Amino acid sequence: MPPTSGVDFGVVELADGALIIKTDPVFIVPEYGWEKSAWFAVHILASDVAVSGSPPMYMAIDLNLPRAMKREEFELMWKGISSECERLGISIVAGHTGVYEGTGYPMLGGATVLSVAPRDGYVTTQMARPGDKVLITKGPAVEATGIFSSMFHGYLEKRYGADFADRAAEAFYQMSVVRDALTLAKIGLRSGVTSMHDATEYGVWGALWDIAEASKNGILVQEDALIVPDEIRAVLDSFSELTGIKADPFACISEGTLVATVRPEKEGQAIQILKEAGIRAWVIGEVTRGPVKVQLAHEGKVREVQRPAQDPFWPMFSKALQALGKRQTGCVEKAKQLTTFSRRKNGAR
Repeated sequence: MPPTSGVDFGVVELADGALIIKTDPVFIVPEYGWEKSAWFAVHILASDVAVSGSPPMYMAIDLNLPRAMKREEFELMWKGISSECERLGISIVAGHTGVYEGTGYPMLGGATVLSVAPRDGYVTTQMARPGDKVLITKGPAVEATGIFSSMFHGYLEKRYGADFADRAAEAFYQMSVVRDALTLAKIGLRSGVTSMHDATEYGVWGALWDIAEASKNGILVQEDALIVPDEIRAVLDSFSELTGIKADPFACISEGTLVATVRPEKEGQAIQILKEAGIRAWVIGEVTRGPVKVQLAHEGKVREVQRPAQDPFWPMFSKALQALGKRQTGCVEKAKQLTTFSRRKNGAR
């Protein structure tokens, strides 16, 4: 399978199986803390393999470190990467480490994660079929909530209290779909779950458009099913008020939200198996026969939902850093890059 837009990984078909491959930057944000940042770096890669339905097994990693990084910081980061790979069953089989001029956070090199599956032991977003039910896990804006709550814990504590701020900060460790995807795969790949996708940039709406375009089908979403958990709503509302930027939760970056399509007869089993694993999930719509589009139904009326032109999280995040006086290092550089990229993309359209 050649590289394809809207598909999280590549596939090399072997004589007696399939090699699932994903390459991404090693994304390290010191402001998260070295251990948390290492955890997230591993899960960004592992999640994109897990949505195939096959568990991530091997990693090759290239670390291009900045001269400003201290040895003890590197050791904390590497221990975090190594221990999380071990916990997930990923063997680090090759790599390179060096210190170079001109490198800096948050991109410290790159890594490839691989899995070996039977020839029919994986799914892609191209495999979603008309009649499939579309479900999501956890809710929208999981990553936006996790980053806001980790970076601005004190602000949320002053606004909502310590208990709320602590609970919201736990969303950081929800920013992965490894467990979601591998749990759902148990209902049967292709016969039960037909596609899985991680809602990253542009959130749930972006993920739904990816599935529609890859499968060449439409998706009809029921507006009444677009539930936003209370803590996610509260966090986004507080930063919208702070920055003056209104954000649709379903357009916000959401690493950790699994968007999946399942055969209609497996809908109940899918929800139940995720519930038993402690993962909240619900159906938001269904796959329809083409043309390619995402539509929203409410009270008998249907309207088309455009692919988001910009993820609202990054401009909100950049303004929050300025408003709350946070040190502007790797995180804000990422915010600036993505805000600029989105604007250029808008202009191109």
